[in-house]
Amino acid sequence: MTARRGGKGRRESPADAAGGTAGIRINRYLSMCGIASRRKAEELVLAGSVRVNGEVVRDLALRVSPGRDAVEVDGKRVRVVAARLYLVLNKPKDSITTLSDERGRTTVMSMVRARERVYPVGRLDRNTTGVLLLTNDGTFAHRLMHPRFEVPKSYRVSCDRSLAREDLERLRAGVPLEDGRTAPADVALLPGGRGKEIGITIHEGRNRQVRRMFEALGYGVLRLDRVAYGPVTKEGLARGGTRSLTRAEVRALKKLAGYTDDELLAARQE
Repeated sequence: MTARRGGKGRRESPADAAGGTAGIRINRYLSMCGIASRRKAEELVLAGSVRVNGEVVRDLALRVSPGRDAVEVDGKRVRVVAARLYLVLNKPKDSITTLSDERGRTTVMSMVRARERVYPVGRLDRNTTGVLLLTNDGTFAHRLMHPRFEVPKSYRVSCDRSLAREDLERLRAGVPLEDGRTAPADVALLPGGRGKEIGITIHEGRNRQVRRMFEALGYGVLRLDRVAYGPVTKEGLARGGTRSLTRAEVRALKKLAGYTDDELLAARQE
């Protein structure tokens, strides 16, 4: 199953071995099947959860040919989904952003009812509430999360004490964290909050970023609620409730994620 081309060794896919084309990279194929984002799909491959034509594969460079190669995840055959779904969940507290949990904790997927399998776009930690996007469109999810496109995400933060003016400016300019200084953020004190309620919009997606920014300045975060992801809000949506995104919302998100006019036109014709 190994071949050398152009002097460089690489894993040959079942499609290649059968004389087919180069095919689709395995992590992208799994995202097209609605299994997970490309990043999560890579984790599934490395964990040995993926089989191609009956063989366990762990090579992230592997390519498969849809319709020719039989791909399984945890023993179940997967295929490219026909319909693209785009949902928003108003995530409640005490739920985790994962497809399943071996410890029996409540997951966001237990609140979603969809005709096709979907997965979260990024994640919110267990005690963070608010806007969480879900989709089976792997390319869409990948581009929304890619730091290159700086898609804005807005939060309401409730602190244990009033935010000092100098710390407000530090949040705006960027806060040094263990994984580097954060990019400039839009930050404002919210009316009626006595300095303890803050609105912040970031353009990155680091793990627990907003909490870590406030904690680095000595503030305890009592509540953290994501109020918007790009143009998508949770307005009118009860905690734990979901709805489909409107066409306008999907289009606006795709534009933020760098889709070209031709790509947007092609998406409308699917």
